[in-house]
Amino acid sequence: MSLFQIAEPGESKAKEACKGRVVGIDLGTTNSLVAVVRDGDPQCLLDEHGQALLPSVVRYRAGLAPLVGQAAKRSAAEAPHDTIASVKRFMGRGPADIAKDGTAQRFGQYRFADPSQHQDDVVRLLVASSGGMRAVTPLEVSAEILRVLRSRAEEQLGGELEGAVITVPAYFDDAQRQATKDAGRLAGLSVLRLLNEPTAAALAYGLDKKRQGKFAVYDLGGGTFDVSILDLCDGIFTVMATSGDTALGGDDMDAALAELLVAKHPRREQLSAQASQDPIRSRQLLDTARAVKHALTTQEQATVTWEAEPLTVTRGELDQAIAPILHRTAGPCRRAMKDAELTGKDLSGVILVGGATRVPAVRRFVAELFGQPPLCDLDPEQVVALGAAVQADILSSERQDALLIDVTPLSLGLALMGGIVEKIIPRNSRIPTGAKQVFTTYADGQTGFDLHVVQGERETASECRSLARFKLTGIPKMAAGMARLEVMFLIDENGLLQVDARELTSGRAAHIAVKPSYGLSEEQIEQMLVDSFEHAEGDLRKRALLEQRIEAERILQALDVALRQDGELLSEEEMQPIVEARAALQAARNGADHRLIADCITALDVASKEFAQRRMNAGLSRAVTGKSVGTVEKAVHFDENDLPPSVPLAE
Repeated sequence: MSLFQIAEPGESKAKEACKGRVVGIDLGTTNSLVAVVRDGDPQCLLDEHGQALLPSVVRYRAGLAPLVGQAAKRSAAEAPHDTIASVKRFMGRGPADIAKDGTAQRFGQYRFADPSQHQDDVVRLLVASSGGMRAVTPLEVSAEILRVLRSRAEEQLGGELEGAVITVPAYFDDAQRQATKDAGRLAGLSVLRLLNEPTAAALAYGLDKKRQGKFAVYDLGGGTFDVSILDLCDGIFTVMATSGDTALGGDDMDAALAELLVAKHPRREQLSAQASQDPIRSRQLLDTARAVKHALTTQEQATVTWEAEPLTVTRGELDQAIAPILHRTAGPCRRAMKDAELTGKDLSGVILVGGATRVPAVRRFVAELFGQPPLCDLDPEQVVALGAAVQADILSSERQDALLIDVTPLSLGLALMGGIVEKIIPRNSRIPTGAKQVFTTYADGQTGFDLHVVQGERETASECRSLARFKLTGIPKMAAGMARLEVMFLIDENGLLQVDARELTSGRAAHIAVKPSYGLSEEQIEQMLVDSFEHAEGDLRKRALLEQRIEAERILQALDVALRQDGELLSEEEMQPIVEARAALQAARNGADHRLIADCITALDVASKEFAQRRMNAGLSRAVTGKSVGTVEKAVHFDENDLPPSVPLAE
């Protein structure tokens, strides 16, 4: 068809026609969308009723196919246990995370499968099936939503999709990103890229409005909050900093408004108890609260009938109820601005994303926070999908009018001997990226390394999030400090991590694709960076103490070996200062003063300096006895690049 269209010289209609069917998908907490670029402009695809939004709701039915979207949402009150809404809050999280923050109790009465019945640490929900009940994962629920969006796109584009860009909150960790990518694959999609939602919004704004400058993207969706600071210049989109909360959004507003409705009802105590125990009443209450919130977006007051009682809520009451939620977004915003080294005056604009930003109180709060009114040119509920479509179009064609440079939100590193964290890739590093570092052994004869990958900003492994562990074994026995272990961290364009380790002397290697089975909890996400600032001084003291203790232990072990082998080189008088310095170091090592340990290490070094020189001379004498000059020269020659590093890893 289009291949035979006539084109002017320099134009390429054939390339456009041959370009694959690719789409952008916003997999949202409350609603999901699919968009495509047509004739150079991104646009959302509509369903048979002319609606772009697909409610992210799935209802499971015994012996029947699941209902997805509006049909599931309308019938949610009939079967609340079997209707899963806001599943994005469960993506990549473990049962312990859900129990800790009370997500299930606050946002739906779900039946959770017993974690002990499964080998992994994944949340499972029990839903209706022909055999009674079956367990489904958030990944499977999300795949049902993605299948509907895929069918919509294939029907309108006239064929099978060849790729999709799916958006995720910027603060999703490795587990949550991997779960999203796996859901896409389960839905039959070829996932070209996972794209951060704030970045997608800026991408849509930058190309559509031809804006340049530094922008803040304030993304408050149904269940997640993100803020990103981006620099847009000549088609290059650079993420300068990002922050957020993966368990904060419009759902929290609905819950706050539901509590207000209960408080206004004459039978408040009775209804409060019933709503907490009866899933049908709970679902009806949340649906009523959501309807009131939508009405107050355009009206000063709204009246609804709930439990046979007309209740009136004013916009002022809504503003007061959601004020704590808005204040929770201020911390991540200030942190992102500080990381980017900017003030509100440095910004060219603030972009609003997410349906929750339609609430007037949110827009006023953002204006006060950043010192300027936010931009509302594009539909905040569609802008993420539009940006994802633009990115999909870029990846599937030879367009060069935009370059996307994203960042990783939290530092990644390794736990070293003594529990110290060595950061390999710092937070806010541009991705895709890679970094490597060389380590060495701590003990003589060490034949393996236990590699512990962590994520976070604290100085010790116990205060960071454990991502993965793996071992590298089979290393030849060598003296402490002689083995050379090169560790490489690679973060791909989706923000997913791979770790490679290779012992350079033996060539032994190990590799792991980091796929943790659960994600960061609400408290952990919010607290990781906060704690890194609040505990920075204490963390540095703790790290210094651990480092000095490790160095002291290494020196004491080496001294003991030396005295056993060559102690006869010293007289009793010469031995006495070394023994005293050794005892002082042993005592200091068990204390909490890292400076004292360092001083004792220096004192022992001074006391044993003459002994070290005698050992060296004795060793050289043994090495050259009976050998030619040429042989000796060859034996003692070395390159300074062959010297091992000094940072040890645990066996």
